[in-house]
Amino acid sequence: MNMQTIKNIAGKENTVVIDVRDEWEYQEGHIDGAINIPLHEIPARIDQFKKPGGSFILYCRSGNRSGTAVNLLKQAGINNVYNGGGMSDMQKSILKPI
Repeated sequence: MNMQTIKNIAGKENTVVIDVRDEWEYQEGHIDGAINIPLHEIPARIDQFKKPGGSFILYCRSGNRSGTAVNLLKQAGINNVYNGGGMSDMQKSILKPI
């Protein structure tokens, strides 16, 4: 997915940005408004992604963990999830860190 598409999805009102890094990584800096759900918690929290009409952009440090999380969610039948890549991709393309 290209960053222009991610930018368009991020601009929609009911899009949620999820940081799938560990809590300590999130505390060191994250995208403004992002919710921290570490990758290892995704399987237990799948119901939180069953939001009608909304989309989710997931990111991590490099894009690997967010890609894994997207695959887990898609296997659970949730298709409105997108891999935003690494935090630097998100910073350069769409959002500012805090």
